[in-house]
Amino acid sequence: MTEISEGVRSELHLCEQCAQEEGIAVKSHIPLNELLSTLLASQPDEDELSAESGQVQSCPHCGFSLHQFRKEAVLGCPYDYEMFEKSLLPVIERAQNGQTVHTGKVPSKTPHDTRKQVRLSALRRQLETAVKNEDYEKAAEFRDKINKLK
Repeated sequence: MTEISEGVRSELHLCEQCAQEEGIAVKSHIPLNELLSTLLASQPDEDELSAESGQVQSCPHCGFSLHQFRKEAVLGCPYDYEMFEKSLLPVIERAQNGQTVHTGKVPSKTPHDTRKQVRLSALRRQLETAVKNEDYEKAAEFRDKINKLK
């Protein structure tokens, strides 16, 4: 929490539980649909541009359009991600600091050694699963990634 009082800035670093105990409202996670609708508001509306040419793009599976997404901040079906990828990708990149691939739930400020250990654990679990499923090609890939990371 940052507070500026009489021109003096002070910072107080609290965990979510301590902040709640102090009566400080905590909103640690912004719902994805709220974040995306905010980010989309700054994008040019491709539906309006397409409408000029007589083509409004909509999903062939659910009929959902990008214009509806801009209004409702939710998609109609899983196929919408593919259908509107060109429009959604820049929004997702901005929301995720340039990342478009899920890399796990390790905070970015976590020390490098800790992140490395988390990654190794995940790779070992994937290796184990691949061996159980007798997918030896995948298992070899995971083994190689583990060795490279070590």
